[in-house]
Amino acid sequence: MIDYIIGNVAYIGDDYFILDNNGMGYRINTSVNTLVALNQDKENQKIHTNLIVREDGMFLFGFKFMEEMDMFKLLLNVSKVGPKVACGILSALRPAQIQRAIVTKDIDTLTKGPGVGKKTAERIVLELKDKVNKNFQMEDEITIHHVDSNHDEAVEALISLGYNRYQVEKALKGVDTEKMTIEEIIKHGLRHLAM
Repeated sequence: MIDYIIGNVAYIGDDYFILDNNGMGYRINTSVNTLVALNQDKENQKIHTNLIVREDGMFLFGFKFMEEMDMFKLLLNVSKVGPKVACGILSALRPAQIQRAIVTKDIDTLTKGPGVGKKTAERIVLELKDKVNKNFQMEDEITIHHVDSNHDEAVEALISLGYNRYQVEKALKGVDTEKMTIEEIIKHGLRHLAM
């Protein structure tokens, strides 16, 4: 029904943001990855949206990146995976990581999503294995090898202390973590998170 909305980000919450479009504020549920991207640039953003209509109301879900929207819609095809669980998976993993986990039947990776147990992860693999693009190795190998592992490990460590991914990524924004040890990144993150 609503394919996309263009506007300025007026507010960012833990799992949603408000997009101002011609004086109307749309509350859009989303992933941490989109929240982090929108925190860096709030003006004139094009958000791909999906309106979910249920008995208890209408809920707008949206993402900055089309890859996230495509994966969100794909995850909704899995029985017992609702929009909140799909958003949780997209907050814990990037679309390419989800795709790789499905193709390689990596159940452990899929269970990183909040609310995703082993049975749900197995269902995701079973129901989506024939629907994902299996020809993604070349492009994704490049992105996987360039991931800053110290950064990722530090982020996971800070999340384990009770912070959410959005808070942690915001605290580490603009920091050149490639030249820092995991310990230095964690210390830097804690200093900014304590402010």
